Amino acid sequence: MRPAELPAQDDGKQAFRAVMTAASARTHVLAVVRGNWDTSGRPPAEQAVTDLLLVTSELVSNAIRHGGGVVAFEATPARDGIRLTVRDRSPDIPTVAFGSGALPVGHDDGGGYGWPLIIKLAYDIVIEPCADGGKAVSVVVPLGTGPEPTG
Repeated sequence: MRPAELPAQDDGKQAFRAVMTAASARTHVLAVVRGNWDTSGRPPAEQAVTDLLLVTSELVSNAIRHGGGVVAFEATPARDGIRLTVRDRSPDIPTVAFGSGALPVGHDDGGGYGWPLIIKLAYDIVIEPCADGGKAVSVVVPLGTGPEPTG
């Protein structure tokens, strides 16, 4: 598998899709949710999917803007949600990733809203250096279920 390509669900067949942008990452994440999450007949709550897509966009955008680009992207089902993992080329660990999640008062320090949103919407945040350079950022975004089906 080449860097930045991930297997995607396609009617049970293994396919590969390049994930180089936030848009392509969101498309991949939606395919994972549709193909793997709804095993109980209750789809994830709409707000939970919106939160998942926001976290996906923030992680991928950070890798592009601050990490030298996306090297690899994964979205895998977790016990109560989706684990997102983004690898980039920078070894720098963002210190705000382990902050309080408070929104910045201003943009004077170069910080934005991305990490505070990730901290509020995800858990199990892990940032590890990669043996071949760069780092991997991994989070779990919970997916609550929607209302009981009627009928």
